[in-house]
Amino acid sequence: MPKQKTHSGSKKRFKITGTGKIKKQQANMRHNLEHKSNRRRRRLNQDQIVADSDVKTIKKLLGR
Repeated sequence: MPKQKTHSGSKKRFKITGTGKIKKQQANMRHNLEHKSNRRRRRLNQDQIVADSDVKTIKKLLGR
């Protein structure tokens, strides 16, 4: 059987940590930033761990 290719969009959006969890960048940091509070922008700018229900699908896209 041929090798499974990694999904190109997924490899740009997700990183796997050393313990096997998946990190992602949060949404809402692209535009209209002047209307959001500094506190909200700081919180949104941090990476987030992907929900458990999505992990299986994302790992499949990443070829893991």
